[in-house]
Amino acid sequence: MTSLLIFIIMIAVFIFGMTLLRKGLFYLSADSTKRWLTKFTNTPLKGMMVGIILTAIMQSSSAVMIITIGLVAVHLLTFRQTIGIILGTNIGTTITTELITFDIESFILPIAIIGMLCAFIRRRSFQSIGIGLMGIACVFAAMRGFEHLAFTIKETPWVKDFLITLDQSLLLAVITGIVLTAIIQSSTATTGILMGFLTAGGMDLSTAIAIMLGSNIGTCADAYLASIGGRREAKLTAYAHIWLNIIGVLLFYPFIELLTNFGIGSADQIDRQLAHVGVLFNVITSLLVLPFAKPFSDLIIRLHDRKK
Repeated sequence: MTSLLIFIIMIAVFIFGMTLLRKGLFYLSADSTKRWLTKFTNTPLKGMMVGIILTAIMQSSSAVMIITIGLVAVHLLTFRQTIGIILGTNIGTTITTELITFDIESFILPIAIIGMLCAFIRRRSFQSIGIGLMGIACVFAAMRGFEHLAFTIKETPWVKDFLITLDQSLLLAVITGIVLTAIIQSSTATTGILMGFLTAGGMDLSTAIAIMLGSNIGTCADAYLASIGGRREAKLTAYAHIWLNIIGVLLFYPFIELLTNFGIGSADQIDRQLAHVGVLFNVITSLLVLPFAKPFSDLIIRLHDRKK
């Protein structure tokens, strides 16, 4: 029970670290983020490239989507411009999951100390860098916690039974990914937890892939909540985000076994195998939808716009 409580604390530390990292990077790039979104998204391809870059910089697809919905709400972006951005954020978020597979355990404390020192400097740029560094330290510390605690938690009777059930039902695994990510509001945190259990031998790679697919739908909750009470185009953007991820999961769900084989062949470490599968899934899904950005936006309007 103690291990489970500490594991939950580690989840909170991970999310807190991602929040610090996102804030630090946002303070450094807030003006350029809005400028890029409003000026360089006139075609779906440009929008996708901007979405990839900004999500990689801000380390959060949800943050980019919330900013995008805000810009749509004040008429600085149109709904159709957001389709490419959404596709780009789905690819950009995979960079974060690749980064957290690196082992920098010996550098966590120095990074945290440097971050704290920078945070006390009065210049805003140094403070932003300091906040970001402290966030990185929290994220990687939590990742190490996931890995160590998963060895103990996976032997807890009810956790062991639940993990066995997930291994036997990939559909339940997808649903678990949706619910878990909607609750903790971070697909990256969900992936980090999965990596911990994979490293500890607590679940099959195919199960982790199914949960990760579900997390792509669950992460849409932030954007949907941000659109509530907003203008019609802001709501359409949130609906497009949801449908794009649902379509991607439906397309790839029958091929989880193939994704598993790809992951096994792509790396020796099982956490990196999961990260590589995430890249493949999001890149292929976005590239498949990109040529049909306009018909897709028309479909969303037909489905959800009562004033069409």
